[in-house]
Amino acid sequence: MRKGLFWFLAVVITLGSAVFQRMTGPTHPLRGKVVVEGTEVAFKLPRSAETVRDAEVAVPAPAPLQGYLEYMRFKTEDAWARVPLARQGDRLVGRLPKQPAAGKLAYRVLLSGGYLTTPIAGEDPVIIRFKDPVPVWIIVPHVLVIFAGMLLATAAGLAALDKKRNPRRLVLWTVALLFAGGLVLGPLVQKFAFGVAWSGFPLGMDLTDNKTLIAFLFWIAALLAGRKGKPARPFVIAASLVTLLIFLIPHSLLGSELDYSKME
Repeated sequence: MRKGLFWFLAVVITLGSAVFQRMTGPTHPLRGKVVVEGTEVAFKLPRSAETVRDAEVAVPAPAPLQGYLEYMRFKTEDAWARVPLARQGDRLVGRLPKQPAAGKLAYRVLLSGGYLTTPIAGEDPVIIRFKDPVPVWIIVPHVLVIFAGMLLATAAGLAALDKKRNPRRLVLWTVALLFAGGLVLGPLVQKFAFGVAWSGFPLGMDLTDNKTLIAFLFWIAALLAGRKGKPARPFVIAASLVTLLIFLIPHSLLGSELDYSKME
């Protein structure tokens, strides 16, 4: 395989998996369209917010549409609170009260033209999670290093499929980048965002932490199998496939979650 095609495939596969993971994650804004009494409304509802301010929920909705916002703390017996949406030009705007780090609210946006009331996202509530601000000097290196690790993991797998290439050097770089991005910078990001550096095995069930750990262990196995310069192709291919598959799991699934019962 030519070098240009080799890296083109590696970049395309990595970008595709990264975009899919991000777009399908539970903290990515919920998008959709709904017809409210003859008026089509396209919405984008937030599912992630910072603890430093109330979360704005805005819906493009021309007059005479009006509506309100219902919310409650997630996984509690709280009664639903209801606040009217305020009109700001062609938008209806409401705010959800800020929560502690890892706190979640369940909420619904309901619109009406004067006759019928429509929950725009359906009957199931939208879940929004709050996090503390993460410094740019942590989040940017984390994202870049993790992406580089995913890219080289893919490249190593492609190299292992090509008998003319020895994936050993790519394996070494993949291990280093996954360690730095996933097991050093990743916990720092989580510590800033939620106050806990690690909530995967054996301390918890955070899927992002656990999938990073699994990928890293597979690459350690490939690294050990390739001692003395051996290509260890089956191990590298297995590690590359596992990495690709687990990074297709939506980001932040089963992530940190505040237990409100422990605050009362």
